[in-house]
Amino acid sequence: MDFKLTKEQRMVQQTVRDFVKNELMPLEQQVLRNEREGRPGMEREQIVELQAKARDLGFWGINTPEEYGGADLGPVMTALIAMELGRTFVPFNFGGSADNILYYCNEEQKKKYLLPVINGELRSCFALTEPGAGSDAANIRMSAVKDGDHYVLNGEKIFITNGNEADFAMVFAVTDKEKGARGGVTCFLVDRSMGWRSEYIHTMGEWGPASLVFEDVRVPEENILGELGGGFNLGMKWIGQGRYMIPARGVGAAERLLQMAIDHAKSRVTFGKPIAERQAIQWQIADSAVEIEATRWLVLHAAWMAENGMDTRHYASIAKLFGANMANQVCDRVLQIHGGMGYTKELPIERWYREMRVWRIFEGTDEIQRFIISRNLLRGHVKVGELMD
Repeated sequence: MDFKLTKEQRMVQQTVRDFVKNELMPLEQQVLRNEREGRPGMEREQIVELQAKARDLGFWGINTPEEYGGADLGPVMTALIAMELGRTFVPFNFGGSADNILYYCNEEQKKKYLLPVINGELRSCFALTEPGAGSDAANIRMSAVKDGDHYVLNGEKIFITNGNEADFAMVFAVTDKEKGARGGVTCFLVDRSMGWRSEYIHTMGEWGPASLVFEDVRVPEENILGELGGGFNLGMKWIGQGRYMIPARGVGAAERLLQMAIDHAKSRVTFGKPIAERQAIQWQIADSAVEIEATRWLVLHAAWMAENGMDTRHYASIAKLFGANMANQVCDRVLQIHGGMGYTKELPIERWYREMRVWRIFEGTDEIQRFIISRNLLRGHVKVGELMD
């Protein structure tokens, strides 16, 4: 068993780390200032410019197949990259990628949706969650009624990331009430120009999701993504991919925060001694380091399974549950170590504190992850202490 990164993995990791340090971290104060004044942290044009710089370094479509112009680096490398990007809160992702389920497009749909998304000409959003169907995704109520060669969609989606900016949405609607999630949910590619509208949702963090409203929106039958009735499985494929990427980003953020705590503890003096010499501080630093390291290997294990074509659902849930809580706990400790200054907007700690809280909610709440993990064990799908072949 070899835990060392390959030469290629180390090279990619270092290149991304340098990009984050040289191109993104210098923008942090600007991002904080913009957000305090009610503006987006970065304008779209600035993000596109940074993506172009990254493309010159070879970072374009990191998970996009080579036939579409991507690097196709695979899940493990993608997880390592997410860890490095997590070291900053600057809202940036490498360009040239598309939602994994868009690869289920037929040839005409690929030309109209997939390729423009990869090329940065269109933006998409994933619209599954509803006011009455968040964790219980099988309980969605949005209806899609057949009318000639169209379907008429009615309902509302909520907490949709990129919903305010998207040119089209991947919308999940009920096409057969009797079958429900077992063959009665279909995914549709729905252009904004077809008539749906979005409404901004204010949150405690800088993440601004949207509610999407559909009132008699007519969608051509040719805009079904995948198969009629195959939507629920597509939705779970989308969600499953994200579950170990959230704690991957959490590793990078927690590492950066922990280093801030270490530096502060060594320079902050109380009662004649640096607080780094206080056991209360030392234990918080030690516990944080242990939890970060544990999360790193939970994430890489889930990514390794995905890279080898294995079923990641159980282990991705473990990584998501542990890692999202780890990041929140580390951030809380780091804020406490910084005292009053940690609570101010002069430092980015409170900003991370607000951002991280949603990690325990989206892509499956803590409670859903616990349900999945316990169900798999109680039903014998996974054995205690069993190592995957």
